[in-house]
Amino acid sequence: MDIKELDDKLNQMILTGQAMEAFEELYAEDVVMQENSEEPRVGKEFNRKFEQDFFSGVAEWHDGRMEGSAINGDTSFSQWYMDITFKNGMRMQSTQVAVRKWKDGKIAHERFFYSKG
Repeated sequence: MDIKELDDKLNQMILTGQAMEAFEELYAEDVVMQENSEEPRVGKEFNRKFEQDFFSGVAEWHDGRMEGSAINGDTSFSQWYMDITFKNGMRMQSTQVAVRKWKDGKIAHERFFYSKG
């Protein structure tokens, strides 16, 4: 598969509620993930826990959609809108951009850019 096919597969899995399945299939064992300028999280095991904690804290998905994407070499970009209520009652509406570096058919690095305000 080329980068576009892989990225399309990942995005479709996310959109159909299969984000953790996509994580298991498409992320490298030594993946590095990062939120904005925060400290990068290294390794699939560490990031798996982070992702599981995030999804287990969600009470309701009001809306979630990809608003655009692009591919440049081994890098894919996608813009997402999310409207989520967490179990603690906090509702979050945000737009974020995910930048993914692919290597050998897996995501080696993923960074999310979004406003915290």
